[in-house]
Amino acid sequence: MIRYRLLILLLFITAGFITCAKAQGDKINSINSSSHNAKKDTLSLKKDTVKKDTVARHNPKIATRRSAMIPGWGQAYNKEYWKIPLVYGILAIPAGMYLYNTSYYNKTKFAFEARFKEAAGDSSDVALIDSQLKGLGLASLQSYRNSFRRDRDYSILWFLLAWGLQVADATVFAHLKQFDVSGDLSLQLSPTFNPYTRTPGLGLTLNLKNPSRKPAISR
Repeated sequence: MIRYRLLILLLFITAGFITCAKAQGDKINSINSSSHNAKKDTLSLKKDTVKKDTVARHNPKIATRRSAMIPGWGQAYNKEYWKIPLVYGILAIPAGMYLYNTSYYNKTKFAFEARFKEAAGDSSDVALIDSQLKGLGLASLQSYRNSFRRDRDYSILWFLLAWGLQVADATVFAHLKQFDVSGDLSLQLSPTFNPYTRTPGLGLTLNLKNPSRKPAISR
């Protein structure tokens, strides 16, 4: 009888040890799992932070420099590719005017000098005058020469102006890409009173969302 009691007591003690050991193992596994999940969350948070910090921000200075070097390059940086044909089309107009006026300026200048020599008794260059200008006199040739030279100089100015406009366009629209405006613009209308003229009036208040600044790197 005593042996059975000792055997039963031994079984209870063994079962208690097994239960405690299992509970301790489950606790250790739970701690390890929590630690592993915490490491994952930390790594994920670090990755998200790195991604946020390294988001490329649109830099207007790059658009300005590129468009100043090559027409249309700044518009390509702004991803406004449809403007590139317009840029070259606008620049082509004064460029074509320059070539046209330069050509006729050289022809009328040569014809004027040939007619001037002819008036002095040397007609050796008269035969080389362009066929369109042979019927013109000295005064007409001088007038046309001055006109073509003036138009040639103006075409250079128009070309430089067109180049500057495409640089300004690239710069302005690069700045606008960073301008963040909230979806609900609030426009408030309120009565006002002018103390100097003692007359009532209406006041308009437009609230815009300030652009948020994010840590970023320039590309």
